[in-house]
Amino acid sequence: MKAITIIQPWATLIALGEKQFETRSWSTKHRGELAIHAGKKIDREACEVPEIKEALARHGYTADNLPTGAVLAIANMTECWSIGTDYQSGMPLLYNGTGGADKRVSLKEDKFGYYSPGRYAWEMDNVRWLPEPIPAKGMQGLWNWER
Repeated sequence: MKAITIIQPWATLIALGEKQFETRSWSTKHRGELAIHAGKKIDREACEVPEIKEALARHGYTADNLPTGAVLAIANMTECWSIGTDYQSGMPLLYNGTGGADKRVSLKEDKFGYYSPGRYAWEMDNVRWLPEPIPAKGMQGLWNWER
């Protein structure tokens, strides 16, 4: 199964269903199951952003008890969106170049990612939190995880 390593708190926010998009500087053609791996790094400053701190607290997490170095969840990656800007609102706008409907990023989601034009938003749905984190060594980019 393909996996992606994400630093904390973003890995946990995806695993808990609080964050729907993972923003990256690169695109991918991968669609389907994707293991969400929490890297060993915790961005403690991000954990203090009010929206992030509140989302973590709803589930009993703080910067001090986030799991690291483990696969936390399995998600279904449904789309890789290009990030642009809605010039009327100034908010990020997602488009996939297929001529389909563009998506606007919610105010909440905007706080949970880096939505700069030219980047990409990987859309996740049907996220399944694993009963116990499974220790694994992460890697950069997409990598193969043996369950």
